[in-house]
Amino acid sequence: MNLKKIEKSIKAYDYVLVIMRHAKTEPFHAEGDFERVLTEKGLKQAKAVAKGLRAMDLVPDQIDCSSAVRARQTCERMLKTFGDKPKVNWHKSLYGEGMQAIFDQLQGCKTKRHELMVISHEPTVSMACQWLANPSSDPHLLGLLNLGLSTATCVIFGANVPFNAWDIHQAQLLAVLGPKDF
Repeated sequence: MNLKKIEKSIKAYDYVLVIMRHAKTEPFHAEGDFERVLTEKGLKQAKAVAKGLRAMDLVPDQIDCSSAVRARQTCERMLKTFGDKPKVNWHKSLYGEGMQAIFDQLQGCKTKRHELMVISHEPTVSMACQWLANPSSDPHLLGLLNLGLSTATCVIFGANVPFNAWDIHQAQLLAVLGPKDF
């Protein structure tokens, strides 16, 4: 995995989307799935991904995040590295309304936003990524999406049209990166 090569490919696009699955969580919570919290490993994963994205000069303008506890904790941990740049929006729809919730975030994104991050859950994230990816993208990367995303894995897309104009299979799939890749 050549991060410098990925960083260079990202710079070729005006609009870059990072879709991320939340970091590692406890398996169960007494108050239900929505309340599950990050483990120590999950906190480390979120920090590693944030540092890696920052090193690639990919700090998002905006983060749209599921309001489930584990997703919020992932985002909050990443903000410690990202600083004040990203505008953060919490959305319950990213927890329970499937892929359409991700597409709704893209449609509602203002044109001035050039780097957008969406933090959500499986299987929603991998399915949405499959629908977004241009079939001309690297076949190996496309194949990785079929496997589902491990915790704290990011999928990076690029396009030269604003997010609110993205259609299915339009975005170039640039990378699939887990915490250990950084």
